[in-house]
Amino acid sequence: MKHSLKKQMIVVFVGLIFFVLVSVFIVNSSFLEKYYVANKQTELTAMYSCMEKAIEEENISTDDMQAQLSHMSEKANISAIVVSIEELTDSQDNAITPAFITAREDNNKLFMQLLGYIYGKNQDKTEILESTDAYEIQETMDPGSKTKYIEMWGTMSDSGYYFVMRSPLESIQESAKLANRFLIYVGSVAVLFSILAVWYFAQKITRPILELVALSQRMAGLDFEAKYASGGVDEIGILGSNFNSMSESLETAISELKSVNHELQKDLEKKNKLEAMRTEFLGNVSHELKTPIALIQGYAEGLKEGVNDDPESREFYCDVIMDEASKMNQMVKNLLTLNQLEFGEDDTQFARFDITTLINGVIQSLDIMIKQAEATAAFVECEPTYVWADEFKTEQVIRNYLTNAIHHTDNEKRIEVHLEKSENHVRVCVFNSGMPIPEEDIPKLWDKFYKVDKAHTREYGGNGIGLSIVKAIMESFHQQYGVKNFDNGVEFWFELDTK
Repeated sequence: MKHSLKKQMIVVFVGLIFFVLVSVFIVNSSFLEKYYVANKQTELTAMYSCMEKAIEEENISTDDMQAQLSHMSEKANISAIVVSIEELTDSQDNAITPAFITAREDNNKLFMQLLGYIYGKNQDKTEILESTDAYEIQETMDPGSKTKYIEMWGTMSDSGYYFVMRSPLESIQESAKLANRFLIYVGSVAVLFSILAVWYFAQKITRPILELVALSQRMAGLDFEAKYASGGVDEIGILGSNFNSMSESLETAISELKSVNHELQKDLEKKNKLEAMRTEFLGNVSHELKTPIALIQGYAEGLKEGVNDDPESREFYCDVIMDEASKMNQMVKNLLTLNQLEFGEDDTQFARFDITTLINGVIQSLDIMIKQAEATAAFVECEPTYVWADEFKTEQVIRNYLTNAIHHTDNEKRIEVHLEKSENHVRVCVFNSGMPIPEEDIPKLWDKFYKVDKAHTREYGGNGIGLSIVKAIMESFHQQYGVKNFDNGVEFWFELDTK
């Protein structure tokens, strides 16, 4: 995603770290040396105070004080010399014994520097940093080595001592440069590590957010099987839990809306169809019941008049009467079911259910009929497929299709059921091997009491109402249905909404 939250988090945090490092580098380059110089002034002043106190207490020449002053000079990298005024005045050609001097190679230069300050011959001051009645602190440069120093010289109050102390600035500048190089190296590693760390944590934070985004997209497509599964007790976890609750509420609400919409459509159609259907129903019943009633009447009269007195003939007559009565009973039941569907008096309850489970259940219930027909039925779909419809009526459609396929299967004795899925619908197809249906008969298949092969239909007790029931159910669902011929068989199909 171009504007993904993960990328924004990485850019913001890495940019912030880079900004801090650059800022530290700039501050370090601009002020670190000045800080070192100020700190060196403090060290020089501290050593001055220590020497002045030692002179006032007249213990500067003791071993302990000499060791203490030497330690301070070594620690702060300070060269120092303290000479009494009397020594300088009385020395003539005699060697001068300083009250304190650091053990360094540049002691002679340091002594000459002190004499230069005393007699006003030093003109190489670059900048005076601090000045009092007793001492001055300034930056100087050695003319020979071109080395910069921070120097402090003056007198020890009223004690009659001159002193000079200095420390090279080169080490301070080198330390600043070294610190900056170290900062660059550490900063580079820190930026790299921060990129990895921010990427990891950004991914961890955004993963549940992306899950919620995908969940919202599926919910927008009315797929309410999607649930937030990452859990958690933080704000994102609570939001995910609310998404799940909202999904369940929306599914219930849409189910109720579909049922209400179905009822409204049914009421609008009912008024216009009622009278025409009632007239048609009476005509069809009269036509279909005429043949079985005539048969029952004829065989009953034959029994009464004793046309055949032998037991076998009487038993045959009774079997015919019972068979025709059974067919009439089944036909009446189917007609009542069809009548309820067409008159809109049947209650339709829309719900969301798995069509795969339903088909497997119907196939199992018809297993005996399939075996009696010496046929095989195959349905290989395993993945759940959820649809919106009346589950009981959908089972009636599937059962009618499968029963019809069992009665008309031929050749390979093969029945196949499969699903064809699209974005918003699923098509249920029931194929049976055998003879194709004549093309001129296909438009009439869905009419009540229509039979393509009347002799075969009557043989298994069919009355031509099953497909009319399918038609009435599918039209009550406002869904498509149909039949398709193949060279080796026939396929009946119907469609249902998945969203």
